[in-house]
Amino acid sequence: MLNTLRADFRSIFERDPAARSGLEVLLCYPGLQAILMHRLAHWLYVLGLPLIPRIISHLSRFLTGIEIHPGATLGQGVVIDHGMGVVIGETAILGDYCLIYQGVTLGGTGKETGKRHPTLGENVVVGAGAKVLGNLNIGHNVRIGAGSVVLREVPSDCTVVGIPGRIVYREGAKVNPLDHAQLPDSEAQAIRYLLDRIEVLEREVAAFKQSEPVVEPVSAAHPHNRCRLEDRVIEQFLDGSGM
Repeated sequence: MLNTLRADFRSIFERDPAARSGLEVLLCYPGLQAILMHRLAHWLYVLGLPLIPRIISHLSRFLTGIEIHPGATLGQGVVIDHGMGVVIGETAILGDYCLIYQGVTLGGTGKETGKRHPTLGENVVVGAGAKVLGNLNIGHNVRIGAGSVVLREVPSDCTVVGIPGRIVYREGAKVNPLDHAQLPDSEAQAIRYLLDRIEVLEREVAAFKQSEPVVEPVSAAHPHNRCRLEDRVIEQFLDGSGM
């Protein structure tokens, strides 16, 4: 337990450049306060006490705005940054050194019993407002973009963005938890592809118009056409007269 608490402190200093002293982190970081209270509640929950762990969890939610069920399992070095509105369900499991931002929900779908909340591997980053719902396995070194809704399992070394979450494979790449600017924008990529396709089609239409032969409309008013009409009238008149 003591080693786990040390890892929790070290993770905050490694991942938050605003952290300046241990006293400041202890007094002013609600994410750390919620994790410390959860570890006590989880220890009592494992011992089988029925009510006290829930009271501690409820008190932690009142003080920090972070709701962690006493039954949830958190690995060492887990960081909840800012943390307001974070909800972690009873059967959720978080691997070592996960990073959770504000507004994240690790919840169930309401259709399952038993293990009904997600399992996160090590070094997983869940962006602000993201939702991971159901008994899902999220692999190691996974990044989930802000506002994403993940309803399917995610293999290791991937990035997930969008609603529903879409996977961008990044196998073998080391995940930097603070490098949020590198998350891919799948909607922008689709729009860019459509614009490029429209430009190609416009060039093809312009080239087709240039290569098409110009056909003048047939008109009796044209001098050449008028001469041809007069010749046909004369021929018909001569044929009718028997000459």
